Amino acid sequence: MFQALAQGIMLQWGWRRILLAMLAGAASALAMPPFGFFPVLFFTFPVFIWLVDGAVASGTHRRRQEILSAAAAGWGFGFGYFLAGLWWIGGAFLVDAETFGWLMPFAVTLMPAGLALFFAGGAALARVFWRPGPFRIFVFAFAFGLEELLRGYVLTGFPWNAFGYALAANNATMQLGALIGLHGMSVLAIYIFASPAALGLSDAGHTRGRVIVPGLAAALLVMSFGYGAYRLSLAEPPDMGARIRVVQPSIPQEQKFNQQKASETLSALLTLSDIATSPEASGVGDFDAVIWPESAFPFYLQEEPAAVAALAALIPDGTVLITGLQRYETVPDNPRGYLGYNSIGVIDTSGTMIAHYDKTHLVPFGEYLPFQGFMEAIGFRQLTNMPGGFDAGESRAPVSVPGIPSFLPLICYEAIFPGVVDRDLPRAAWLLNVTNDAWYGDTPGPRQHLLQARLRAVEEGLPMIRAANNGISAVIDSRGRIVAFLPLNARNVIDVTLPGAFAPTFYVLAGILPSLMMILGLFLVGLFWRQR
Repeated sequence: MFQALAQGIMLQWGWRRILLAMLAGAASALAMPPFGFFPVLFFTFPVFIWLVDGAVASGTHRRRQEILSAAAAGWGFGFGYFLAGLWWIGGAFLVDAETFGWLMPFAVTLMPAGLALFFAGGAALARVFWRPGPFRIFVFAFAFGLEELLRGYVLTGFPWNAFGYALAANNATMQLGALIGLHGMSVLAIYIFASPAALGLSDAGHTRGRVIVPGLAAALLVMSFGYGAYRLSLAEPPDMGARIRVVQPSIPQEQKFNQQKASETLSALLTLSDIATSPEASGVGDFDAVIWPESAFPFYLQEEPAAVAALAALIPDGTVLITGLQRYETVPDNPRGYLGYNSIGVIDTSGTMIAHYDKTHLVPFGEYLPFQGFMEAIGFRQLTNMPGGFDAGESRAPVSVPGIPSFLPLICYEAIFPGVVDRDLPRAAWLLNVTNDAWYGDTPGPRQHLLQARLRAVEEGLPMIRAANNGISAVIDSRGRIVAFLPLNARNVIDVTLPGAFAPTFYVLAGILPSLMMILGLFLVGLFWRQR
């Protein structure tokens, strides 16, 4: 059966090959939230490999044509995957439809088309070293493991829905993040899910390989579950004692940056922060820290003394408010006269901001425009309301304030990148992610974002507190498990004692080195069998 199916796919030609690649890529998106149906990859990856097998040509430029044919199949697979997995980004352009609505069709199609070029490059690279036989699976995993690694770094990086997240859909296999991180998990996932393609070969001359390749994949999958079960069985680290309240105000996105609704927005935040939820949580004074989401209010706090007074009235001695906010610094020699930041501020009982962090990894086209002058000249501007876009902060160092353990701040998009901790700086006790996913409504986007945040907690061995404007706010332990959460569009609070942390994980100590070694190992094995 596998052999007949493989032959039928290999023999597809022309537009049918590209269409089949797109359909296989689109089906692969089912492995990501909200579905998390990773077994689909056991079918779609072999289809992709058989399409690369079918990239054959004849004539003078046969080799180049084969590589281009494989690249075309890779682009089709990638376009289908990213279109099906990222269609929800269009919602951000409809919040202010009068200004940005016309861009929505272009964003929904051009972004997947651009990201698909990584897959085209991966397929082309694989075809360069391709040789019929079961061990071409190693070459495929090498090429696409390298592609997924590069996607996380090139042009500021965008590792959204990397294939390693298919393994993160299960609490047990998610624990691999503590060993090899997202990029290593992607390499492993690609090999495991591609391995059934070896069964599509005829028995002649391939009997051993048809057993070894999927057999090794099965063993690796079992070992992954075993390691995960072991890590999940470890004793719970003692909690840190700090009492935290997470506020999810669920301010509609069309209101969030509306200056005329500023008082209403601030009032909602103040009221939620001080509600009684139990005898032990009768108001803000029962907590060491209250956390508000990204850009919690639509004004610059430094320009609003009445708002500062309201915050001072809310915050008692012994409590701090940690909030997302926008701020600026006057810089006379800057062309705009100032630098503007998407920030986290820590505010004490006097209303004074005693610490802050400025976002370092900004969202292209969302928070700043690449080639700003040219793009603005032809009518483009970024989605955020900071004139000229945000400026990037200088560093992401742990924030230390009295009364609570130090934390590592991550604003929205920053939580999608592995390796968030700078090993040259003191280690934080917990991760804080403030975000505003209301741009995307009730779509897969916020759910995918949450899974990525959970894996950051596993990689670092640290708990995470996540405050989202409209959800999904969550308290995540150092094994990536959700301790408490608020669903999308709920207006409520989470009251929790800060979970405990593990010692630095192997991934924290080794970084991407294991991923690079895995990629190199796959290449050497594939090259060895190619020479035979």
